[in-house]
Amino acid sequence: MQILEQRFLRGPNVHADSPCLLTLLDLEDLYGRSTKDIPGFNEALLALLPSLHGQLLPTGQPGGFAQRLREGTYLGRVIEHLTLDLQTQAGAPASYGRTRPVAGEPGQFRIVCAYSLEKLVQPAFQLALDIVDALAHGESIEVEERLEELREIAGRYAIGTSTAAVLAAAHERGIPTQRITEDANLFLLGWGVKQKRLQATTTGDTSFIAVKIASDKQLTKALLKEAGVPVPEGETVTTVEAAQRVAARLRAPVTLKPLDANQGKGVTVNCATPEDVARAFEFARQYGRRIIVERFIEGRDYRVLVAGGKVSAASCRRPAHVVGDGVSTIRQLVEVENRNPARGEGHTNILTQIALDAHAADMLARQGYEFDSVPPEGAVAELRGNANLSTGGTAEDVTDLLPESTRLLCVRAAAKIGLDVAGIDIVCKDISQPLAAQRGAVIEINAAPGIRMHQYPSGGAPRDAGEAIVEGLMGDSDGRIPLVAVTGTNGKTTTTLLIAHAVRLAGHTTGVTTTEGVFIDGKQIVKGDCTGYWSARTVLSDPTVEFAVLETARGGLLKRGLAFDRCDVGVVLNVAADHLGLDGIETIEDLAQVKALVALSATRAAVLNAEDALCVAMARRVKPGAEVIFFSMDAENPVLLKHLADGGRGVYLQDGAVIVADGHSHQALVKVESMPVSFNGAARFNIANSLAAAAALMASNMGNLQIAAGLSTFVSNGRTNPLRTNMFDVRGVTVFVDYAHNAAAYAAMADMARAMLPRQLVGIVTAPGDRRDEDLRQIGEVCGARFDELVVYESQSRGRAVGAAVDLILEGAQAAVGMSDTLHREIEVGKAVRLGLSLCEPGDVLVFATGASLDVFIEAVRVMDPECADEIAAQV
Repeated sequence: MQILEQRFLRGPNVHADSPCLLTLLDLEDLYGRSTKDIPGFNEALLALLPSLHGQLLPTGQPGGFAQRLREGTYLGRVIEHLTLDLQTQAGAPASYGRTRPVAGEPGQFRIVCAYSLEKLVQPAFQLALDIVDALAHGESIEVEERLEELREIAGRYAIGTSTAAVLAAAHERGIPTQRITEDANLFLLGWGVKQKRLQATTTGDTSFIAVKIASDKQLTKALLKEAGVPVPEGETVTTVEAAQRVAARLRAPVTLKPLDANQGKGVTVNCATPEDVARAFEFARQYGRRIIVERFIEGRDYRVLVAGGKVSAASCRRPAHVVGDGVSTIRQLVEVENRNPARGEGHTNILTQIALDAHAADMLARQGYEFDSVPPEGAVAELRGNANLSTGGTAEDVTDLLPESTRLLCVRAAAKIGLDVAGIDIVCKDISQPLAAQRGAVIEINAAPGIRMHQYPSGGAPRDAGEAIVEGLMGDSDGRIPLVAVTGTNGKTTTTLLIAHAVRLAGHTTGVTTTEGVFIDGKQIVKGDCTGYWSARTVLSDPTVEFAVLETARGGLLKRGLAFDRCDVGVVLNVAADHLGLDGIETIEDLAQVKALVALSATRAAVLNAEDALCVAMARRVKPGAEVIFFSMDAENPVLLKHLADGGRGVYLQDGAVIVADGHSHQALVKVESMPVSFNGAARFNIANSLAAAAALMASNMGNLQIAAGLSTFVSNGRTNPLRTNMFDVRGVTVFVDYAHNAAAYAAMADMARAMLPRQLVGIVTAPGDRRDEDLRQIGEVCGARFDELVVYESQSRGRAVGAAVDLILEGAQAAVGMSDTLHREIEVGKAVRLGLSLCEPGDVLVFATGASLDVFIEAVRVMDPECADEIAAQV
């Protein structure tokens, strides 16, 4: 078997709404072989991975994948199921998969597997492939070591419990989230100007200075004391002798802890003798050079979470301990407790495993125990002096017990340090009583506090600490900025720029993606074809963008999926034959399914072409609550008329004016002649683009005057909209340079040029070689029938022999006009331009189609007319 291609579909895509790995796989010699036909395959597979027995059938009935294996299924499907199962076993559950044969390629399959961890799914797929390949050929394979590697990957890239709780709260509120890189637990909440950053419980609003203060426990105590918050007396030392002197001066049991450690590392409490202090000092020195010695506060250990200036939760924390049963040793009791599924390594689980280390031995010695001691039934053996969950502690919710005075004190303490999210550690005998009445104290302030204890307490009511952090960070905002996505076969770039132009005129900072680049507030920051996933992310993650307008092309949708979970307005301009035969898109209906992703992602409105049956069909599938707005060049279009009669809204062309209608009122926005992009009404395709733009702006709550201002001031030229109907004068010949590359686009360009009543219409045309033969011939037929003189040149052969695509286009042109001396073959683009110009006289119109750049045209002209080339260059 051979992997021919793999790609991550990171956003909603034609296969699923969630991220997927798409693999193009050639089964080679295993093609056509069913699991029931391979001796011993099923038995070996189920013995190797018993978990497959537990999978449900697609019908939801029990019986598992094992039943399907026995009935006989093909190996591509087996690889799909194994990939999902291996991810689940590694600790990152995935359940959706799909396997389909590739049309016209026997033995090739597209296998889609969902994932929650991107770093895990590829090695899981490779292991699934290796298992099937080995067993199908009667070979053995060891999987435990590689499965352990998958578990390590899952653990390394897993989202921490606290971070997951905040993200879950964000998702509940509809806030978009994005992991900035798979290698870091750094997330973006929201888009554009509304975005916030999050790492665990540290937010983008968390002050760096506040974090530094909180990590310096002595400085924290000084500031809290200044604010009137009770803190234990103490000093910072660097030697054991100094520690003993401070303890003696305090004349009370003391607590020792590193100055800048966290998670309870190196903390020892209730040190009553110089020997205790010495041992505690050595323990603390493992985690820091400077050690705090402070008065031991008698009582229980409490953690209060403050987020956004409010107390959100409080827990009573109990140090790691076991309860004797009169039979088992402490070591055995700890082993039993650590088998609790809630306990794991680090912060990956609700609780952390208990360690039997030197500190635990010291704690047990104070109680008269060793690791192999058998405590009496009911006796408690304490294993830690601190109650942090990260050292094996447990927690019970006490939020409702906090008196108002303690709540205010905690909020004041967090504000004094400067933390937006803070964990306030309090020790007192009874948290329900004011601290001053019981000599309780705040012993520490924690930046980036863990919230496992609040989300999943061992006792008491769970508190949604993640929601509290999101509330403090985002307020009432859902983190979204207005987002308009535009797709279609032709007209995407112009429509996108029309919308963005009107939005900028209205005073909003725009983020725009097109085939020419990424633009922020009108300035190009990236050059190139930027109509896919990564370019859209560039816009949405830009902290200055207030309104996003994203050209969304077929290629990007198929390669990576959408870069957003949903948009406000989705525009589908048209669906015409283009790029067929690529990426599994064989028919125009397949292409419509891809384009429909944009319409189906819209939550406010889907803007659809009433004259395109494939666009009209999308209206039945839009999200519940999303409005459908039709646009049409034909005021009498029956789809539009019925939609308006039913109370819907639309935009159409009538008597040379753009009309907006809601079924009750019809208002003229602007005359076509007032829109520069229409070329005095000749460029009907740009009028259609303008109707779509007006509908999208209307759906975005832009006023009619704002829409009219945008349409009447947008100029499509070589500077603002390269290769989209750019008009130049070459010695009296009107030249249009355009990106046309399919039959529909060529027909529209030729019809526009003909409407300008030229003496003669000349076309210089091409198309990429990866188009189907019939598509290239159709381009030839369209162009042959519409141009008086036709020059065909080579642009990108893309797998064909040089000139092969040119010959197919000419073959189509000859079918339209017969053998004619008006058809010209010129492979090299510069020569083709010069040949086309040589065929023109003043008053003629020439259409030059290129997917490269205006520089190609300028340099071709420069050879024959340098002065004219300089004049054109000055316009772009």
